[in-house]
Amino acid sequence: MKQYFLKRLLFIPLTLFGILLTNFIFIQMAPGGPVEQVLQNIEKTNQTEASISKDSFYKGADGIESSLRQELIVQFGFNESAPKRFLKMVKDYLRFDFGKSFYQDKTVIQLILEKMPVSISLGLWSTFLIYLISIPLGIKKALYHTSSFDKITNGVLILGYAIPSFLLAVFLIILFCGGSYWNIFPLKGLISDNFETLSFIGKTRDYFWHLILPVGTMTLGGLAGLTFLTKNSFLEELHKNYVLTARAKGLQKKQVLYRHVFRNAMLIVIAGFPSTLISLLFTGSVLTEVIFSLDGLGLLGFESVLNRDYPVIFGSLYIFGLLGLLLNLISDLTYHFVDPRITFKENLS
Repeated sequence: MKQYFLKRLLFIPLTLFGILLTNFIFIQMAPGGPVEQVLQNIEKTNQTEASISKDSFYKGADGIESSLRQELIVQFGFNESAPKRFLKMVKDYLRFDFGKSFYQDKTVIQLILEKMPVSISLGLWSTFLIYLISIPLGIKKALYHTSSFDKITNGVLILGYAIPSFLLAVFLIILFCGGSYWNIFPLKGLISDNFETLSFIGKTRDYFWHLILPVGTMTLGGLAGLTFLTKNSFLEELHKNYVLTARAKGLQKKQVLYRHVFRNAMLIVIAGFPSTLISLLFTGSVLTEVIFSLDGLGLLGFESVLNRDYPVIFGSLYIFGLLGLLLNLISDLTYHFVDPRITFKENLS
């Protein structure tokens, strides 16, 4: 197991290098880089000023674009060739130096740390609720397979999975946030404007009150996959010979379930935890953050792609990629911890 662990650790830098190289190549090919973004914004500003100016001889943009373009090219580092820029980026990233945003006077680390509490709140609470609901529900569905309970919950889960998260979020806002019906929950943000003046209990209540709708939106969409995974895993184990042998020895159904079946069936569920957490933290919350006006990592990544803010794009990609690879490694170690018979020796050949 130690050899497997060390081998996986050695592959992490190579994997990250491949991820960065692939995305660097594709992003360089995309039209409309940061220089064009800045020039376009300046042009829009000049057109607005020209439209409101009473001076018919307005010459606000004359002679500016060519000189400014050269200054921006040097400022953003595009006067160097693409290979040189990529190698410099890799060297800096090895020292965890991700540079500064093109458009904000902040480092990439500062931006990520500012946005992280929002995404962590959404991701952790959503993951907690998904596992809290899905595992008991999946076990019960396996025990009562093909019953009325199983069929009804199948319909509810499939419906929840089929509804797009953004559509559900909009529906909840219209229904509960002062739209056409009730004004029960706050429309945006994770805390109220008077949060600092509240007591500890008041702050806790206010925080969870803001979380209900966005976390509920993310949880409903994630229930189906884990519930069916748990159910199918338990169904497979329940029909194996060791279960029949244990029942023949006189063990109660619950004893067989929790002493023998549970550990084996939960292996595949444990394996899916890192991917579930990563998707909810960094990808699954993008639309939820946008719709509920939550300034988190998902929104940061979305805006950085639109604005071609390369330091934020690649810095976020590197950090999240590293975190995902480490969590997958932790998942394999958890496999071994739950069942020491799993050693991954076949992967070392």
